[in-house]
Amino acid sequence: MRAYERLLKYARIYTTSDEASQTIPSTKRQLNLADALAVEMKELGISRVRVDENGYVYGEIPATAGYENVPAIGFIAHMDTAPDFCGENVHPVVIEHYDGKDVVLGESGRILAVKDFPHLSELKGRTLITSDGTTLLGADDKAGIAEILTMAEEILKAKQNESPGDVQNSAFPHGKICLGFTPDEEIGRGPDAFDVAGFGAEFAYTVDGGAENEVEYENFNAAAVEVEIRGFSVHPGSSKNTMINAALVAMEFNGMLPSGDTPRDTEGYEGFYHLHGISGDVSEAKLEYIVRDHSQAMYECRLETLRHIEKLLNEKYGEGTVKLTIREQYRNMREQIEGCMHLIDNAKKAVCTAGLEPMTVPIRGGTDGARLSFMGLPCPNLGTGGYAFHGPYEHITVEGMDSVVCVLKEIVRLYSEVK
Repeated sequence: MRAYERLLKYARIYTTSDEASQTIPSTKRQLNLADALAVEMKELGISRVRVDENGYVYGEIPATAGYENVPAIGFIAHMDTAPDFCGENVHPVVIEHYDGKDVVLGESGRILAVKDFPHLSELKGRTLITSDGTTLLGADDKAGIAEILTMAEEILKAKQNESPGDVQNSAFPHGKICLGFTPDEEIGRGPDAFDVAGFGAEFAYTVDGGAENEVEYENFNAAAVEVEIRGFSVHPGSSKNTMINAALVAMEFNGMLPSGDTPRDTEGYEGFYHLHGISGDVSEAKLEYIVRDHSQAMYECRLETLRHIEKLLNEKYGEGTVKLTIREQYRNMREQIEGCMHLIDNAKKAVCTAGLEPMTVPIRGGTDGARLSFMGLPCPNLGTGGYAFHGPYEHITVEGMDSVVCVLKEIVRLYSEVK
């Protein structure tokens, strides 16, 4: 089975995570995919397949005889889809021989337009997969799962055609390959209950990025921030020097942030404050931000700016008017990866072998690998071949997914040479 065929199957399983939930996984629906993956993995002949009590899926392909001392390499992807947009009742659309022009997304009224996504013209001639415009597609990160299991299937099929014990003529000798699929990555909790020791890998890659030639080992330092504002509501006709309008204080708080430090106005290594939720009235208001920066020093500066605004507004309106809650989510994995750059070197070699030009870009977000790297499992990130994640314009190509499978297999082969 090709990787895209798996994606079409997985995309139809509803797995959106829920940040408001305190359970692991945050939604029981993710277990539907976990259980289906476990069945499929067993059918493929993957060993030690298990779904643990938290919904994490694990399995491994044992090392070829004589290659037990080769570094064990892991591959990880996540099962949940982002709560930013509807992930239920997904109906993927397959467009063969894509003409490189605008695509009308079903009857949704939305258009996947070249002016918004200029790379579309470069995908001309490929087989394009989109949503119907009413949901996201779920290639983030079901494409990663599909590519990892397709790699596993192709390696296992190669082994099945070999003569028992004929290591010298093995078509694909390799060390132990560890597979892991996580819940709740989209809400920053993917590694919360990940069994690093039980996973069994010395190093790993998440397959959770964009273009098929991406190799990533730098990501944002990240925090989720909640600003709660308590107003003082009195009749507007007699409120002189008395009323504290919580909604206006919320606007004042946001107005004190640098106006150009937003996702729309930043790129590359530039950080931002992203206001993704606002609600309230005169009595109460709430602001919800995510704060991001690649530089640890700038990240700390951004958090200090928020604390300073809290202080100023409380001095102006009275202590307790503004309450700031900061929850750190993940750190830049670069400081962990720099000690094992062979992971990046080998990934680049693998991309070249697949006939592509490696592209190393800073991740303007995070992956499970960011936190796993700080948990003792160095874990950079690879592309899936997908674009425009977290919304109705998400898309991917069949050919891009095939290339990723080739990259994963080549990484395994390269590490088999380390004996």
